[in-house]
Amino acid sequence: MAFANHAKKRPKYLDLTKIRLPLPGIVSILHRISGAGLFLIGIPFLLWVLNCSLASQAGFDGWRETFNRPLLKLILIGFLWAYLHHFCAGLRYLALDLHQGVSLPAARATSKAVLIVSIALTLIIGGWLW
Repeated sequence: MAFANHAKKRPKYLDLTKIRLPLPGIVSILHRISGAGLFLIGIPFLLWVLNCSLASQAGFDGWRETFNRPLLKLILIGFLWAYLHHFCAGLRYLALDLHQGVSLPAARATSKAVLIVSIALTLIIGGWLW
């Protein structure tokens, strides 16, 4: 019984809308979301497109015309951002595993760099592909 009296009191109601995640937390969540999206949607879609385009010339021409539509280009640029963000954040996590940049200022700086680099590369490559 003495142990129960020393337990910390936990909040009974936690308002998730009032919690503000730090930038490394946001990068971590985006890393997980982008990885799941690429694994569950991106890879099967790209394999299906590759299969159709290699099966016949008509399939290739059909997908070529489909990829010229602006809405699909925006979706593909979204997948490009997911890939680039997942790649850059993965490099950051490899550095953290090697105990590089684990201090708070370095973690914030590398998180900011991941976001800036992934968005910049997406704009450059997406603009080139458009």
